[in-house]
Amino acid sequence: QDQAIDESLYSRQLYVLGHDAMKRMGAANILISGMKGLGIEVAKNVILGGVKAVTLHDEENAKVDHLSSQYFVTKSDIGKNLAEVSAVQVSELNPYVPVHAYTGKLTEEFLSQFQFYTFRVVVLTSSTQEEQLRIGDFTHKSNIYLIVANTGLFGQIFCDFSDSFTIYDTNGENPQSAMISAITQNGEGIVACLDETRHGFESGDFVKFHEVKGMNGLNDSEPRKIEVLGPYTFNIGDISKYDAYDRGCSAFIKKIKYLAFLDAMESPEFLLSDFAKFDRPGQLHISFQALHQFVAEKGQLPGVKNDSDADALISIAKNINDNASSDAKQAELDEKLIRQFSHMARGNVCPIQAVIGGIVAQEVMKACSGKFMPIKQYFYFDSLECLPEDGTVADSASYQATGSRYDGQIAVFGKDFQKKLSSQHWFVVGAGAIGCELLKNFSMIGLGCKVGDPKEEENEGSIYVTDMDTIEKSNLNRQFLFRTHDVQKLKSECAASAVKKMNPLARIVCHSNRVGPETEKVYTDNFFENLDGVANALDNVQARIYMDRRCVYYGKPLLESGTLGTKGNIQVVIPHSTESYSSSQDPPEKSIPICTLKNFPNAIEHTLQFEGLFRNSADTANQYLTDAKFYERISRLPGSEPIFTLEAVYSALVKNRPADFGDCVKFARFRFQELYHNNIRQLLHNFPADQVNSSGALFWSGPKRCPHPLDFDPENSTHFDYVVSAANLHATMFGIPTSSDPTTIKKLLGAFTVPEFKTKSGVKIATTDAEANSMNSGSMDDDRFNDLKKLIPSPDSFKGFRMVPADFEKVRPILDSTLLCWIKYLKYITIKNVRPQDDDTNFHMDFIVAASNLRAENYEIAPAD
Repeated sequence: QDQAIDESLYSRQLYVLGHDAMKRMGAANILISGMKGLGIEVAKNVILGGVKAVTLHDEENAKVDHLSSQYFVTKSDIGKNLAEVSAVQVSELNPYVPVHAYTGKLTEEFLSQFQFYTFRVVVLTSSTQEEQLRIGDFTHKSNIYLIVANTGLFGQIFCDFSDSFTIYDTNGENPQSAMISAITQNGEGIVACLDETRHGFESGDFVKFHEVKGMNGLNDSEPRKIEVLGPYTFNIGDISKYDAYDRGCSAFIKKIKYLAFLDAMESPEFLLSDFAKFDRPGQLHISFQALHQFVAEKGQLPGVKNDSDADALISIAKNINDNASSDAKQAELDEKLIRQFSHMARGNVCPIQAVIGGIVAQEVMKACSGKFMPIKQYFYFDSLECLPEDGTVADSASYQATGSRYDGQIAVFGKDFQKKLSSQHWFVVGAGAIGCELLKNFSMIGLGCKVGDPKEEENEGSIYVTDMDTIEKSNLNRQFLFRTHDVQKLKSECAASAVKKMNPLARIVCHSNRVGPETEKVYTDNFFENLDGVANALDNVQARIYMDRRCVYYGKPLLESGTLGTKGNIQVVIPHSTESYSSSQDPPEKSIPICTLKNFPNAIEHTLQFEGLFRNSADTANQYLTDAKFYERISRLPGSEPIFTLEAVYSALVKNRPADFGDCVKFARFRFQELYHNNIRQLLHNFPADQVNSSGALFWSGPKRCPHPLDFDPENSTHFDYVVSAANLHATMFGIPTSSDPTTIKKLLGAFTVPEFKTKSGVKIATTDAEANSMNSGSMDDDRFNDLKKLIPSPDSFKGFRMVPADFEKVRPILDSTLLCWIKYLKYITIKNVRPQDDDTNFHMDFIVAASNLRAENYEIAPAD
């Protein structure tokens, strides 16, 4: 029996992946071999993601140099098995994911157990090439997905997801789909799309049909491989057995073939990480093979800054290249690059491993869920830009190991650089998901930390972190420094405590202040002048802009970053060298036509159009109550805007002002009737289901879906959820005590009668944006304006009463992370007074989901989770 998904823990991830993908992940057993810095990063992310079980493998014991990047290993763990030590630590990350340690050989007998699970992935992070080839051959034949990864200052990722891997969603956007105008009922099965919509498919893609009317059985059939005939047509093969097509849509599913490890190594396919380095992947492909052969021959990695070892590695690389297949052979090897590769081979840099490990973990999730396009098949990465531009190297002795926890990093950057890092003062603003990663990486590289060498004089560096929020349960899914026992504690304090366990040499000062004008007495001129840089980990634009302006004023570097679902952005702001965060703005979002939103939706993102229901009217009413020149000001608005504005005030303060919660339930029930029944009946009165246009085609065809009115049913969960959430949000605006008790609300629903609606003739409904704009730009009705002024009591009569606009801002990140367009059309979202973000009893998400799905039901659009 499938284990239920804990939505309070995985809520943010569910908005990105969806329930189906999460269920597929929940059936996946994962093996991760190699528990050094890279392996632990993969394990941490995969376990947080919520797979079925994880097995950690390593035959090696912990050493001092592992402390450079293995943040779950401490000095007291040195000499203990890496897998066993790691399993104890990462098992605390997610109570739903059992973690096992395995310290034996990776035999075929052991690996074969992964054949008996629906989804299975093997990740190798510190294997020899011989082991990679042996395991790669076995996994490919056994239909077990394989990922191989290696990193230092360079990174390598290889993916083999079997001969036929199905991708249900290639990019995380709304699934690529096409509106269909016709399908031929013959052996060819030619599908024609609407003239204004290119389908965007390619020959060899797989297409699944949904919401097709006629051709019974096509919706439930397996994905069909297509042949593209043109930008608006494609062929799906023989469908003569189906009934005639009426209408419907198609959605895109892709299947791709992977080569086994050896075949892929000889005929590599690269995913570019840097378009300024087109030749780099091929060079690194040879270099990594040469490195494996060097280790096999010498029994160790090339020495740090050791030119003799570098010469040997170059010689091996040349031999490999000379014997390489035409697909892998390089016209000329970059010996300078290979020499740098050799010099850095013993490097162990935590931030690079965080990058590669994060990508690998995402590939694991892709393999398990079929969500998003995976790497096909090699990905190479380097950070040579971190090294001196002139290529000069200090005395090689300053790069040699000293028994320090930072030896892996010193091997790349040297001791002098490490001392400079220790004396830095940085300010991390925010301790959420990004903030946790920043603090982990900063402490592991020794930023603002003690050097830990008794022979060296300690510099006084530090990391400051501030976050005013407390920890909620849903944070635990992605903010890995926190545990269940930390819930309701301050993020900054818990994050600082966790990081100090990872690196006891860390010097962290934690605050719980908001950044803004109100805390400038805390973050004074002296505070900023002593900083070496600021790293933002914020979740709102206003705070980002404020910190950007402070950094510009004080001339401080700023690291800006953010995430949106599986997307992310980074901006490095260097004073006097780069533009600041506030210097540019995102381009405007592509808008959806007003008429599509209002009357003719055909996709789930079109189904929210309740502007002002819980925000605009309250804001306008408050302006009326506080602005002595309100009438004078609105009378200068263009067209009929003064009437619309005054109607909003009348509705909020007179017509729909509740005396008790019963009135709020009545308001919600009447809104349901108006939006989902009355308006639809009027629309069908104006445009009947069988109406044809001037060309003889049906009016309700193509992108126009013919709607049907909904009859309210209190036993229908979506109907009832709408009333409960809308009534409570309405009550909150007026300061009336709320209730979510079903018995109470159903009793209140029975206390009044909903008037019967009768359609009217002469009602104008716009079918184009031009018509809508023309209707909205009508002349001012002075009589109606004066009538409304008489109906609305004077501001003094309200005796200081103010409305509380409903605040949907806290759920904006949730909606944004779905990668849908909903939030762009919720003009009523700005927030003052709500329960905590992760408290599902605040009715905001309940209302959004119910309101959207009811409208989707009107138009037979597939609902959202």
